Amino acid sequence: MAVCLVTGAGGLIGSCTARFMAEQGFDVVGVDNDMRSYFFGNESSTKWNITSLSSSLTRYTHCENDIRDQAAMERLFVHYGKNIQAIVHAAAQPSHDWAAREPLTDFSINASATVLLLELTRKHCPEAPFIFTSTNKVYGDTPNSLPLRETDTRFTVEPSHPYSQHGIDESMSIDVSTHSVFGASKVAADVMVQEYGRYFDMNTVCFRGGCLTGADHSGAQLHGFLSYLIKCGVNRTPYTVFGYKGKQVRDNIHAQDLITMFWEYIQNPRPGEVYNAGGGVHSNCSVLEAITLFEEVMGIPFNFSYQDQNRVGDHLWWISDVRKFRQHYPNWSYTYDLRAIFTEMATIIKERGKN
Repeated sequence: MAVCLVTGAGGLIGSCTARFMAEQGFDVVGVDNDMRSYFFGNESSTKWNITSLSSSLTRYTHCENDIRDQAAMERLFVHYGKNIQAIVHAAAQPSHDWAAREPLTDFSINASATVLLLELTRKHCPEAPFIFTSTNKVYGDTPNSLPLRETDTRFTVEPSHPYSQHGIDESMSIDVSTHSVFGASKVAADVMVQEYGRYFDMNTVCFRGGCLTGADHSGAQLHGFLSYLIKCGVNRTPYTVFGYKGKQVRDNIHAQDLITMFWEYIQNPRPGEVYNAGGGVHSNCSVLEAITLFEEVMGIPFNFSYQDQNRVGDHLWWISDVRKFRQHYPNWSYTYDLRAIFTEMATIIKERGKN
């Protein structure tokens, strides 16, 4: 019995991982206690997705445990032991703004629970690949010090800069920057994941995601950029753009493309690795460009307002350089571009609204 343990199984990345790994022949054990409803309210609950996994996947077992509960997680690892052949740690408190309200809760989920899972992996299934969904926020606001140029719809990096053609690579410093409380807790986890790989020679990896997106995202104002934007647009709900004139650029990777990155790593792990993982030059947009694309795809106007105050630690420009991952795993490639992402998400969100 080959088991894939997935934390945050009700979320976007967790649920897509569960479905994908079940298709690869794994028995999937999903851990999720719907903390997202505590973070963002009942409208962002993941219960609908957990129910969908349990009803549609015959090889899925759900555990409604809190990943901070050492005794509960120990029992889970003892029960499955070395049958656990892959761990995808996708559970997190994901919001800058929310983290500042409850820093202790944020750190206990993002950092302390990650160390617990690493230690249980080392103790019970040390050869299993351990995949951590990190974030580009580990770089703090350092990207905002890049030489930027403002156009009508976006910020962009000066053409003479090395990042202008391929995006930001993994060599960017994570020091001397403002991360937000959320970014800092993810830094702590990210560094520990690396350390377990290098110090204990475990197959650990950090995927530093840009904007991760897809139709299974339970987007909220404080987290889930495209999901929340498209949901507002479809439902004609007012949307607020926070700062930077709406010209801040984010790269967007469809969950399915990120999961296939995970799969490449699982098949050929490299201890202690770090990869930037986003839409890169292939799939990126500013907030203003996202609004325009929504109107083009859906053929309806988008209702939004603007607040001058930007979010703390928000990036003016972020595009991931994914060349390192492609060098290590040349069989991987994107399957979704930005228009395909928008079209799929808008169609599915609209259909869900009818049901």
